[in-house]
Amino acid sequence: MEEGKIKALISLLDDEDVEVISLVEKEFLAQGGSVIPFLEKEWENNFNPIVQKRIEDLVHSLQFILLEDRFAKWKKSGGEDLMEGMWLICTYQYPDLEFSTIKSAMEQMYYEVWLEIKPEMEPMEQVRTINNILFTKLKFSSNTKNFHSPANSMLSQVLESKKGNPISLCVIYMLIAQKLKLPIYGVNLPSLFILTYKNDQTQFYINAFNKGIIFTKEDIDSYLHQLNLAPIDIFYQPCSNIDIVARVLRNLINSFEKLSETERVEDVKKMLYFLNGEKY
Repeated sequence: MEEGKIKALISLLDDEDVEVISLVEKEFLAQGGSVIPFLEKEWENNFNPIVQKRIEDLVHSLQFILLEDRFAKWKKSGGEDLMEGMWLICTYQYPDLEFSTIKSAMEQMYYEVWLEIKPEMEPMEQVRTINNILFTKLKFSSNTKNFHSPANSMLSQVLESKKGNPISLCVIYMLIAQKLKLPIYGVNLPSLFILTYKNDQTQFYINAFNKGIIFTKEDIDSYLHQLNLAPIDIFYQPCSNIDIVARVLRNLINSFEKLSETERVEDVKKMLYFLNGEKY
């Protein structure tokens, strides 16, 4: 769309006729994300608060359409790149965030751990080494003070603050471990996301929310018994990357509900629906 036409359409955004506003919005939405930079430029130069608000709403709608398309592509790929899935969630709140920003931060942490991991180490020794780097040297910790903050579900924010919820800390741990070729995966345990170290000979569990403490299947049995839940297979075995991202979205819904941010709640519910068809 030519810049002149964009200006002409924006000049109609302060019209009182609802039908005119609707037609203008449809015209912009039909153009897709390519018009976002022009809209942002017009927002900066326009001092009419009504027009500014309508431009903000348009930009948000266009960004959300882009996000929906990216999630569809990620899901179609099988959700193979967990880091990309977590980045997509971040772009809902931080649309200008570059994937390379997260990737660079994760690469640096991987390097820190790689320096200490030795091929001859036993599995538990490998895990204790990761624990030492992440939770002692790099000082990552559980965000118990603001447990329900939306920032706990945003990987970029967790990497910056070094505080997160169970699943965000597990994702960081898992991304580093898997780049090291270690068989560490996420497990969808009720009310607590955990990790499992699993190969043909060994399986044990890791609680990243409690500084990587190691525990056993019997500990999970006891935990489930306390919750009066049956010990079904999904509580012990690795889950998919799509499952992980879906759980992060559910956490984000709960966070926004506690803040009474209704519009954001509905947005994230839509994200969850177009990720896996789940109505929350």
